[in-house]
Amino acid sequence: MAVPKHLAESALAGRPFPIAALSLVSVLALSACGGGGEGGEASSPAPSVEADSELSAMVPQEIRDAGEITVGVDASYAPGQFLDTDGQTVIGFDVELFDAVAAKLGLETRWEPAPFGSIVTGVASGKYNAGVSSFTINAERLEQVHMVSYFNVGTQWFTQAGNPADVDPENACGKRIAVQKNTVQVPDIEARSQACVEAGDPEIVIEQFEGQDQATESIVSGKNDAALADMPVAVYAVEQTGDRLETLGEQYEAAPYGAVVNKEETELAEAIAAGYTAIIEDGTYTEILAKWGLEQGAIEQPEVDPEIEE
Repeated sequence: MAVPKHLAESALAGRPFPIAALSLVSVLALSACGGGGEGGEASSPAPSVEADSELSAMVPQEIRDAGEITVGVDASYAPGQFLDTDGQTVIGFDVELFDAVAAKLGLETRWEPAPFGSIVTGVASGKYNAGVSSFTINAERLEQVHMVSYFNVGTQWFTQAGNPADVDPENACGKRIAVQKNTVQVPDIEARSQACVEAGDPEIVIEQFEGQDQATESIVSGKNDAALADMPVAVYAVEQTGDRLETLGEQYEAAPYGAVVNKEETELAEAIAAGYTAIIEDGTYTEILAKWGLEQGAIEQPEVDPEIEE
């Protein structure tokens, strides 16, 4: 049964069992010392970036005087943002990209881990200066905050190696599917389940998890049949769990990620966009993405509140 495309822009927010005596969460954390894909070592130093005085002058005076920018982040979404082996330091390709942007602006970053669904509201309320956590740009978020595009990615399904539950993303009726709360994947899988019901087939059993690491763990353990997440997350989970997982099909409905900024802080949003542009132009952007094996998601021109397809 073909399922209509989900309306990703309507979402509010875009994760096992022991593996050799280690939980998947531990495996993914330890893997930060191993590698982030074919591009290179995830634990290798981030590129050195020098401040640009013209870009620094674009930053609102209060933040410039403080010398740092507070960033809300869900630190359970490897390889975008997750905790290093010390359990405290937030690392990942999203983190490295924004650290480089902040350096261009003459700022330090202060990463503050928080539940994914609370970050947009935290930025809107002024709790954080920005939010960087693999947020897909969509209409509802753009009503609440500014979003600065910096990467392009779609949704990817994955399951246990060999697909023992015989999951077909285009007909997952009756299957148990894991997803992280508040992501664009929630309305996607809910729409697919509704289509099943309307066709007289069993609904999809959807289990939502607070963190993507928990959702992924439920697939490794066999509790759920498959999961869907942003492509880098799915690919990274497959790589870091050896032969226990595999992707299903190709990514679809690719859309840009956006850094989140308060609606009243247009100057800061424009400064961040200029910072992303600067690291694209000097090669830092490509270097970071290559290190994590994610060059396919690169964009050419960051934008504040880009137009999105309805």
